[in-house]
Amino acid sequence: MTYVGDGDSLCVGLAARPDQWVEVRLADFYAPELSAPGGREAKQALERVVRGKTLTCIAGRRSFDRVVADCRLGSASVGDLMRRAGVAEGGNGR
Repeated sequence: MTYVGDGDSLCVGLAARPDQWVEVRLADFYAPELSAPGGREAKQALERVVRGKTLTCIAGRRSFDRVVADCRLGSASVGDLMRRAGVAEGGNGR
């Protein structure tokens, strides 16, 4: 993981250079928008869940300008880890 945009999107890449990052939308978790109640907390929780860890993301479809992907830490999906951390879902995609 390279950068967290909000509670359900992040940038992944093999290098530290932003021109090699891919913005990914989690396929299995819908966080509140940043401006909505709980949005900032969801972003902070995603940062805690993925910070310093290597993710495996398998791209699915595209949604607007992002790739929608199943992202995992080991065998656990990042969406499941967010729910286990107590983060409530509630974004527009739900």
